[in-house]
Amino acid sequence: MKIVADLHTHTITSVHAYATALEMISEAERLGLYAFAITDHGQSMHGTPHPYYFMNLHAIPRVMNKVRVLKGIEANITDRNGNLDADESILKNLDFCIASLHMPTYHDEVSVDACTEAYLNIAENPYVNMIAHSGSPYFKYDYETVIKRFAQCGKLVEINNASIKHKPDFVPNCKEIAKLCMKHGCRVAVDTDAHFITQLGRADQALSMLEEIGFPEELVVNASVENLNKYLTEMNIPLK
Repeated sequence: MKIVADLHTHTITSVHAYATALEMISEAERLGLYAFAITDHGQSMHGTPHPYYFMNLHAIPRVMNKVRVLKGIEANITDRNGNLDADESILKNLDFCIASLHMPTYHDEVSVDACTEAYLNIAENPYVNMIAHSGSPYFKYDYETVIKRFAQCGKLVEINNASIKHKPDFVPNCKEIAKLCMKHGCRVAVDTDAHFITQLGRADQALSMLEEIGFPEELVVNASVENLNKYLTEMNIPLK
């Protein structure tokens, strides 16, 4: 299995990332990626961009250097009600929205019940496409209940290569989540969470984990151009 698109990446606009959008596009072309998404952090993360940045992402062509560039955001879940740090006025103008939990930006009780509630509320948000790196032991939730609901609501669950490569305590949770995605037919995306060009498109550890458990390629939206285009069409995201 391979990935033809990387749906979770950051540019220098996120401050703690180190490549420009053009550098990421050029590297995506060099690697032969069909598509990638620019998903810089929402407002509550330290040093992140002004809302105007997201409102003006349309300035970047949809297709550049033969690469389909999805304009997106990694919005932070701020509480158990599933509120995000990005307004509807921003989200409705983007191609792709990731929702995720981070310690600096979540301002509510941290418990299995609270995190489960947060994710169940996120499942109902029509602007959210994907839930990122949810294997964190700090934000553990009721995997069975939430993954089943994500599948019902058509949300993608991310298999995050950076988590598996750099955070050993995430790995058992990531594997359990992936197995439940198989059980409930929940589609996933294998992404790098790249913060520099040397990480873009390189998801060997995540792919190896999926192959180890026999994860079906048809449930991986970015495993083929056909899978990805089918998903984009379903979500009314332009192909070009």
